[in-house]
Amino acid sequence: MPHPITEQLTSLKAQNAKGFAILLDPDKVEVSQLEPLVTQAVHCGAHFFFVGGSLLTNDHINELVPALKAMTDIPVVLFPGSVQQIVPSADAILFLSLISGRNPDLLIGNHVLAAPLLRKTQLEVIPTGYILVDSGKATTVNYISQTLPIPHDKPDIALCTALAGEYLGMRLIYMDGGSGAAKTISPEMVEAVSQAVKLPLIVGGGIRSANEATTLWEAGADLIVIGNAFEKDPDSTLMEEIAMAKARLVREMSE
Repeated sequence: MPHPITEQLTSLKAQNAKGFAILLDPDKVEVSQLEPLVTQAVHCGAHFFFVGGSLLTNDHINELVPALKAMTDIPVVLFPGSVQQIVPSADAILFLSLISGRNPDLLIGNHVLAAPLLRKTQLEVIPTGYILVDSGKATTVNYISQTLPIPHDKPDIALCTALAGEYLGMRLIYMDGGSGAAKTISPEMVEAVSQAVKLPLIVGGGIRSANEATTLWEAGADLIVIGNAFEKDPDSTLMEEIAMAKARLVREMSE
């Protein structure tokens, strides 16, 4: 089976091209609000829509994903917080293993439950080492996962955790501060992980400006993820500012 999403992420890393994804929480984004957001994402060259959340209180995800697919060719990738967030009409699913924690359900338990469901779909299943990092405040994912995040100032722990994920056969590493993070993951930690592993590196949580995005790209992130900032201000120019910052950074790196 082809793996176009994995190949696209691998290509971002190989070419040092940098990218960004828009994270949509189905509890916070209505289908009726999608059109201007999708139009802006297409204009700004967003690479992916990630869809999912740590805790969903409704079934909007089953409406949101098909609506996105009908509006755009930007790939829709599931970022699931539970087995209930498998939507066959998406393009791919991040098969998240919370390798920074010690909760067996999030290391393998939920994966066993999801496997027979995924087998019946055409989703590209991407094994992803998920690393939760302290963001300066308690987040929903902290509470729901019942795990401790890696301390913000301990890049060596993150490095060893990411390496373990790579040796276990993960295809991606995703470092996250969680939704509503008070601060981004430190560039020192991102740089340590980026230099240690050969896998594409995704970084999310707390990114609220183009400067923060640029700092994380420069530190070694291949793909950054922005979500909460758009939920708070749908009319924000942040997406356009990030797109311009990305173009400027890629141009500078190629000179």
